[in-house]
Amino acid sequence: MSPQELKAVLEAGLLSFPLTDFDAQLNFAPKAYADRLEWLQPYGASALFAAGGTGEFFSLEPGEYTEIIQVALDTCRGRTPILAGAGGGTRVAIQYAQEAERLGAQGVLLLPHYLTEASQEGLINHVEAVCKSVQFGVVVYNRGACKLTPQSLQILADRCPNLIGFKDGLGDIEKFVSIRQTLGNRFAYLGGLPTAEVFAGAYKAMGCPVYSSAVFNFIPKTAMEFYNAHASGDTATCDRLIRDFFIPYLAIRNKGEGYAVSIVKAGATLIGHSAGPVRPPLSDLLPAEVEQLRALMAKLGPQ
Repeated sequence: MSPQELKAVLEAGLLSFPLTDFDAQLNFAPKAYADRLEWLQPYGASALFAAGGTGEFFSLEPGEYTEIIQVALDTCRGRTPILAGAGGGTRVAIQYAQEAERLGAQGVLLLPHYLTEASQEGLINHVEAVCKSVQFGVVVYNRGACKLTPQSLQILADRCPNLIGFKDGLGDIEKFVSIRQTLGNRFAYLGGLPTAEVFAGAYKAMGCPVYSSAVFNFIPKTAMEFYNAHASGDTATCDRLIRDFFIPYLAIRNKGEGYAVSIVKAGATLIGHSAGPVRPPLSDLLPAEVEQLRALMAKLGPQ
């Protein structure tokens, strides 16, 4: 898949980050991961980000990363494009991106670098180095320590033809509007704030109709129902699901740091497709919080 073909895929349809399956000893569980991807296939996500943020990329070591991307590609080959996560310092991010390309992924999501702040010049050099190390499409995730300005993105767009996507995880309306107006249709724009459904309407109004759904991992039927309503302008359905599910869901998620991933793993367990526990430094939901999630999910009906 060429970078421009990948861009076209990312401009329509629901995207998601599959959870990474771990066993009780916190080792990668390839069979369970493949089974998860098979279960999600019929629901029709347009692309999946393997070993992304919800997939706990930050907890993986290189050998595991290779195995995870390989299982995702083997399972979804010919059906769903796979973008692999890549991140960390520039040389490490290049190694991950090149490994994903070697394995046959359709593109890469460039996650933020390490915790240190960086100048715009440094960020430009970082993203450019990763883009020029591979041939396939790159999506940059503007979040955390990676806060690219419209001017920086214009420089990168001119230098890196395979930089085809911009995923926003900042929620800075002024900055996003400036980026969208400056770059126009040069990028595919993806909403990337945690629990993206809550922000979907606002992002669509700003020219970003596509987002990645974490809840697709455990309520895929409801996630697709929301996306289809969002895409067709059915605000009544979107409002109902936000009011009846997503707002109470956020109340549970906000009880703990890092729960944006932990609550998704808890939901997968409750629906009968457990991905195992989260790895440190994340922590699992408390039993009472799991029961609150169980009661909330029961209102949605079978998935």
